[in-house]
Amino acid sequence: MELSFQYSYLFPLSILISTIAMSSGIGGAVFFSPLFMLALKLEPSIAIGAALATELFGFGSGIYAYVKKKLVDFKVGMNLLMFSIPAAVFGVIYSDALPAIALKAVFAVGLVFIGSQLFSSWRQEEKEKADGKVAEDFAENYESCLVDATGKEYKYTICNKNMGRLFAVVGGAFVGMISVGLAELQDYHLIARCRVPSPVAIATSIFVVVVTVLIASAGHFYHFAFGAGPEVLNQVLSVIVFTVPGVIVGGQLGPALQTKLNPDVIKVGVSVLFVIVGLFMLTTLV
Repeated sequence: MELSFQYSYLFPLSILISTIAMSSGIGGAVFFSPLFMLALKLEPSIAIGAALATELFGFGSGIYAYVKKKLVDFKVGMNLLMFSIPAAVFGVIYSDALPAIALKAVFAVGLVFIGSQLFSSWRQEEKEKADGKVAEDFAENYESCLVDATGKEYKYTICNKNMGRLFAVVGGAFVGMISVGLAELQDYHLIARCRVPSPVAIATSIFVVVVTVLIASAGHFYHFAFGAGPEVLNQVLSVIVFTVPGVIVGGQLGPALQTKLNPDVIKVGVSVLFVIVGLFMLTTLV
C-alpha cells in the first residue's frame, strides 16, 4: 500500500476520541463511524469496518491499562461474551445483506436511541439522588467484592442477569452490523441499573467489547480482502494507518483520566452529541 498523508489529521483526532471513549466506557466506533461516513464520505459498510478495526486497537490498549489496575471482573465478562460473540457473528453476516442507505439509517436510529437512553439513565440517577434512594453502598448486602491494584475494595451485585445477557445479544448484533451498541448497553445495565462502581463497570464493559469487536472486525476484514476487492482494503488501510496509533495513545490516557473527570458531564455531553449526529445523519438520507 502506498502511504498517503491525506488522512494524517485523523491521528490527533483519534487520540482525543479514544481518550473520551476509554474514560467513559463508550465504544470508540460510535464516534468514528459517523466521522468516516460524513467527513470522509466512505460507504457505510467500509466506514463501519474501519471504525471497528480502529476501536479494536484503542480498546485493546485501554484494556491493558485496566487489567493492570485489576478493575476487570472477568467472571462477569466471560458470562456476557457467551452471548455477545455469536450475536456479533450474526450481525456481520447480515450487514452485507443490507443496502447502504438501510445500513446508514439503522446506524443513525441506533445513535439516537443510545443517546436518549444514556440521557434518560442520567436523569433517573439524578432523581434517585434527590429522593435519597441511593444511600445504599452495598456495605452489607453484596455478591461481589473486587480489590484493585491499590488495595481499594469495590462491593456490588450484578442485578437482573437475564437483562444483561439480552443486552449482550442485542449489543453484539449491533456491533457486527453497525459497529455500536454493546458498550453503551453494558454501561447502562451495569452502572444505571445495577449501580456497579463506574471503574469496575467501565473496565469490564471494555473487556467484553474488545473481544467481541475482535471477532466482528475479523469478519469485516475477511469481506474486504476476499469479497470487496483490493481497492476497498487499501482505502480502509489508508485510514487506519493514522487512527490506530492515535487510539493506542488515547487508550492509555483514558483510564488515567477516568477517575478525574465528572461522569455526569461526560454522560450528558455524549448523549446529546449522539442524538444530534444521529438526527443529522437521518437528514442526509433524503
